[in-house]
Amino acid sequence: MAPESNENANEMGNLNLPFFELLTKEEIELIQNNSNIVAYQKHDKIFLQQTRTSHVMYLKSGLVKIYKDGRMNKSIMLNLETDDKFIGLTSVLGKEIHGYSASAVIKSDVLIIDINVFKSVLQKNGTFASYIISNLSLQSLYLFDKLIAQTHKQLPGRIADVLLYFAETIYKNTKFTFPLTRRELAELAGTTKESFIRTLTEFKNDKIIDLDGSEVEIKSMKIVKTLSELG
Repeated sequence: MAPESNENANEMGNLNLPFFELLTKEEIELIQNNSNIVAYQKHDKIFLQQTRTSHVMYLKSGLVKIYKDGRMNKSIMLNLETDDKFIGLTSVLGKEIHGYSASAVIKSDVLIIDINVFKSVLQKNGTFASYIISNLSLQSLYLFDKLIAQTHKQLPGRIADVLLYFAETIYKNTKFTFPLTRRELAELAGTTKESFIRTLTEFKNDKIIDLDGSEVEIKSMKIVKTLSELG
């Protein structure tokens, strides 16, 4: 399904984005006058690897999958982005070609900002530029930690990491619904679909979690955190 553009002036005027606090009134108006909100439905592609970067994208609401395509039609899921997060910044500010792809996991509203306007504000506003650098640094640190975890941790530790990621970062609740398929969850954990399902079933049998289809409840956060720490 094609994304729906929403250019309602009143909605644009009431964005109340967190980073607006760092901008002058003129800079806010400049961004608002050169932006529009696009509603992406579940599974819609937001941008694709190897396509040109033309806009800065800010996820107002929803859930977006960031992934990189590899050989033999295999992909690696880098992370998930939730409300009030920039998506694709490393590509937009680093080079003219996207180094990875993004797609909507659920209905997601994305603010699309003209890239030249965004860069102009960055050049003139040091406080805002510092905020963007901090965002990029946090994204890099997360990916570094994930790479180390997938390289050195055993499978139970990696599955525990996925459970903690959803419980603490995405939903902030020990009871949640997996928004991804088992294959996608396996990509996030850096393993195969079969291994992911087997380990998740073992967690259920050991009373670490309750599992009913995609419905999950962590019964022992202590054990999950211990598995994550010990790897």
